[in-house]
Amino acid sequence: MASECSFDIVSKIDLQEVDNAVQQALKEIRQRYDFKGSIADIRREKEIVHLTADDEYKLGAVTDILVQKLAARHVPGKGLTFKTPEQATGGSLRQQVTLQQGIPQDQAKEIVKILKTSGLKVQASIQADQVRVKGKHKDDLQLAIKLLRDSALEFDMQFTNYR
Repeated sequence: MASECSFDIVSKIDLQEVDNAVQQALKEIRQRYDFKGSIADIRREKEIVHLTADDEYKLGAVTDILVQKLAARHVPGKGLTFKTPEQATGGSLRQQVTLQQGIPQDQAKEIVKILKTSGLKVQASIQADQVRVKGKHKDDLQLAIKLLRDSALEFDMQFTNYR
């Protein structure tokens, strides 16, 4: 009667919270004096946030405002990937920020490797864009969660479906 316990490791960003943060950032940009007459803008398309500004200084300010608003809405900074700014029309700059949705295969393999080398009595399996961890004892699963939280992984992850 040995039942198995499990949990899933996922990486999801709440897109509604991102939309709310974008709206708050736009409101602040529209009210700030140093942005009067500029073309500073933020918009989201699926899992990509597009930032536009007149120059590097204003693009940096737009980025700072957006990151601040995202942090206030508990959107993890590790789930954001900033691409290099590129030139746009009229001498302005454009930058894309990718929102991480799901765990890529190479990062999932890294999670499995960490759990296997830890010596914990848990089994990890990759399932599409998430990793399922199983074990006979809940204590082992809690140790696995602690181990992964303390590791130096460079991406965001949440632990869900704990049973």
